[in-house]
Amino acid sequence: DSRAIATMPYAAAKKRLLEEEEEEEEEEEGGAVLEEDEEEEERPEFEDVAEADRGNLRKPSEVWKAIEKRLGILGSFAERREGSKSRKEYVSELCFDLAEYYGYLEELVELFVRLFGPSECVEFLDASDAPRPVVIRANTLKTRRKDLLATLQKRGVRCEPLAEWSKVGVKVSSSEVPVGATPEYLAGHYMLQSAASLCPVIALDPKQGERVLDVSAAPGGKTTYCAQLMKNQGTIVANDLKKDRHKATVANLHRLGATNCVACVGDGRALPTFVSGFDRALLDAPCSGLGVISRDPSIKGQRTLKDISSTAHLQKQLVLAALDAVDHKKAGIV
Repeated sequence: DSRAIATMPYAAAKKRLLEEEEEEEEEEEGGAVLEEDEEEEERPEFEDVAEADRGNLRKPSEVWKAIEKRLGILGSFAERREGSKSRKEYVSELCFDLAEYYGYLEELVELFVRLFGPSECVEFLDASDAPRPVVIRANTLKTRRKDLLATLQKRGVRCEPLAEWSKVGVKVSSSEVPVGATPEYLAGHYMLQSAASLCPVIALDPKQGERVLDVSAAPGGKTTYCAQLMKNQGTIVANDLKKDRHKATVANLHRLGATNCVACVGDGRALPTFVSGFDRALLDAPCSGLGVISRDPSIKGQRTLKDISSTAHLQKQLVLAALDAVDHKKAGIV
């Protein structure tokens, strides 16, 4: 065939080659269709969720039924186990179902089950998907919480005091205006800050006239709260590793009127080598993010056990650095 084509005129030879290529493509497509038909015939039909292949897609309601079934068995394992199936096998199947239902990496779910147990793990996963209320902190350097509540309510913000344990926290239920763009926000009368992040500063309890170190300060919520409790008396060194993130810290210091703060950029692990003797140190170390999944759901499918291990190692290093940075003679607090 190749010799015959070589003796043909150019146009005829080109036509002959194109025809042969089309015939070959048709044969390949026909074979592919046959293979696909054979594969479809071999695929088993979905009958029982508990016995479904892990590669099959299931409806959320079916997955949830499987979760409830396995939770019931694990809750009364001796009475409800099926045959000689081990507890480990049930837990493995439960982890797979939970990962599919909630959208997590399976290794993360396995970690949660080890930490909390099966039933409490489900409660944790449900709570992680629940939206958190918006919380703001009244800046007593410029206003009082009572006055702030009255002003925001006039602007159409439904808000109330956060809880008895906080004198400055405000919970926002709903708002007709963007909470992060009101005149009061721009004037520094409050800071958008989660309720949980208020607790470390309350525990640290910085006093007026003390030297305080914030090892990982950006974006400055805890730093400005410390300045607020210290009434701008004493000194706060606000450090962070990333210069770009620290720009927000400096902006918040100016907006909230925190004048007793010094911002610096550096590795927190190296701080004790050039600055130390602090009365108190606050460390909001970089974390795995597993506690703020409601704010960033992408963590479900991105964070791995390797990431968690490396983050934990970094946290230990930063804790040691914070301990070295405080004044040991005065029993400094971290």
